[in-house]
Amino acid sequence: MNALPRRRPNPLSCLAGSLLLTAMVSSAAQAAPSQQLIDAAKQEGMLTTIALPHSWCGYGEVIAGFEKKYGIKVNELNPNAGSGDELQAIKANKGNTGPQAPDVIDVGLSFGPVAKQDGLLQPYKVSTWDSIPDDAKDAEGYWYGDYYGVLAMGVNRDIYPESPQSFADLNASEYTNGVALAGDPRTGNSVMMTVYAAGIANGGKAGADALNAGIAYFKQLKDKGILVPVNGTAQNIAQGTTPIYFDWDYNLLAMRDKLDGNPPIDVVVPSDAVVAGVYVQGISAYAPHPNAAKLWMEYLYSDEGQLGWLKGYCHPIRFNDMVERDVVPQALLDRLPPAENYRKAIFPTLKAQSEAKTAVADNWAREMGVQ
Repeated sequence: MNALPRRRPNPLSCLAGSLLLTAMVSSAAQAAPSQQLIDAAKQEGMLTTIALPHSWCGYGEVIAGFEKKYGIKVNELNPNAGSGDELQAIKANKGNTGPQAPDVIDVGLSFGPVAKQDGLLQPYKVSTWDSIPDDAKDAEGYWYGDYYGVLAMGVNRDIYPESPQSFADLNASEYTNGVALAGDPRTGNSVMMTVYAAGIANGGKAGADALNAGIAYFKQLKDKGILVPVNGTAQNIAQGTTPIYFDWDYNLLAMRDKLDGNPPIDVVVPSDAVVAGVYVQGISAYAPHPNAAKLWMEYLYSDEGQLGWLKGYCHPIRFNDMVERDVVPQALLDRLPPAENYRKAIFPTLKAQSEAKTAVADNWAREMGVQ
């Protein structure tokens, strides 16, 4: 995140070069929350999160770090929920000040503007605001990018000693009953973007065109008996129920480390479609603990919080800014996959993702024969 003018390459459009986002070095990068905010958050005493599995982006350590730093209990709701479920949780708890009402959300990029439009978020600009790329945040502060990764395949090498390298490879009969998605693309952003990536690999251009091409691809896998009608999970890949499944690279890398060779897992970025995705944070407009929510955001966008995500293999949105200031330990940099795996990455725009969401809602059930 270099000291460059504010007009910089759009990190959410198609990129042929480096995956790294451009940003500015700012004095705000080392800013801290006010004592007044800290005191108000401590008085509230609790923060309610939703859809934050501890293995996702290193969230387990991030949550523990926040609790230790500020002494505020984190109440964790439904860690396996999808982005759509998070918005629904806000809607369903508008008048609820109890523990079932989420204070904050972490959703796929396309869900941020939807949540703002539906009046589900309140604006807040963290003290490190200026070092978040302009194209990865809402100008009014309703949502802001937090981290990104690329879609990849996790492969159980006990079952497939030679890992497939592309979406095209998976069409082979040797992968019968071998390929799975991590959920329903109508409710989970990572799954929708997996279908999108498959569409790009099969000639889809962008938006609905890519999504529909992806549906056609997975329908073909289903018709051939290759697609497993079971959600891909760490347990299922280890047991061989879903020996290949798609997810963000950071989730698969964390899973690989946790399994520790039992079984051995390959994490493969498909050579025919490298699709990156940005996730965003937002504070519920109905947050029962608004000050704790703001302090949580301050923590996530501090150097400490951003490094917490990097430990979980996610590229934090302020990554380049921190590299420029030499605050990223070399040991963390050495753990990241080779940069060449990401050089062909594309970042679907908000418009493309919005079109994809509409297409998957309209066509997935009909084409795949599911409810």
